[in-house]
Amino acid sequence: MRTKLVLLLSLPTSIVAQGGRAPLRPMHTYSIVAVDSVSGEIGVAVQSHWFGVGAVVPWAQPGVGAVATQSFVDPSYGTRGLFLMGTGTSAPAALAALLRADPDSQVRQVAMIDARGRVAAHTGSSNIPAAGHVTGSWFSVQANLMRNADVWPAMAQAFQRADGDLAARMLAALDAAQEAGGDIRGKQSAALIVVSGDARALPWERVFDLRVEDSATPLAALRRLLGVARAYRAATDGDNFVTAGQIDSALVSYSRAAGMLPDRATNGELVYWQAVTLADLGRTDEALPFFRRAFAQDESWIELLWRLPRVGLLGADSSTIDRIVREARPAR
Repeated sequence: MRTKLVLLLSLPTSIVAQGGRAPLRPMHTYSIVAVDSVSGEIGVAVQSHWFGVGAVVPWAQPGVGAVATQSFVDPSYGTRGLFLMGTGTSAPAALAALLRADPDSQVRQVAMIDARGRVAAHTGSSNIPAAGHVTGSWFSVQANLMRNADVWPAMAQAFQRADGDLAARMLAALDAAQEAGGDIRGKQSAALIVVSGDARALPWERVFDLRVEDSATPLAALRRLLGVARAYRAATDGDNFVTAGQIDSALVSYSRAAGMLPDRATNGELVYWQAVTLADLGRTDEALPFFRRAFAQDESWIELLWRLPRVGLLGADSSTIDRIVREARPAR
């Protein structure tokens, strides 16, 4: 607390008092904004030694762009930056306009990328060293309050060399930052957002929107959450296929989802709905092994099974449900 107080007292009065504006939050951190040139996905990822970094630093909107606003952070760079890019303003022009209007721009670190991959970054002269950024084709990496000046170049190299989708490549950049020295204070929270590059997507739609608020190993926790999110995304694909009447495709998606996670991590959820889909199609024999796996973890799934026909989510009659429960319930 004393260190933080000394730091704040050393800043210009305008930064602390803000002339009646909301006080600044010291979200010193490292981050990446990027666009996948093939899929069009837009993303932002961040790690910091500060609680709940995901609530303030990363911003993204489908078909528009992404923003990372950090150092002595002003969240309005996120909302205003996305608004400007949504009107067709390029990321460099949007960032330049916001910086011109900000009397405290010297304490900001901000990066923006639009859906066309145009990118811009700013590291103010009053950022706590080591601080800097690298912009490249389809990305920007930026960091402040780092242990050394190797952090952001390491992020750029890792992102450019990494394989996989945008989420995987951004995580590789965060890993590289930590390996190069990371935040001099340590680590606490992390976040990752990926949105579609399709401007027709609704503003709140997310491919991934993940946060680790408080952890001794936030990047490891974020990677685990990404794995869980991928499984549930596959399950959602299955639901969409069912709605479209593409049952074989739905079952493939459900199977892929269930295979991505060990049963202990899913509490039976993924295999249960795969079983329900099969039972609803009259394929009870195929459904039984999946029901057994779900019931073995929690017999509450049995109670739920009886409720589904009431709301049209299962067409099986009571004798079929009796059989499922009898043959799939764990032995007592």
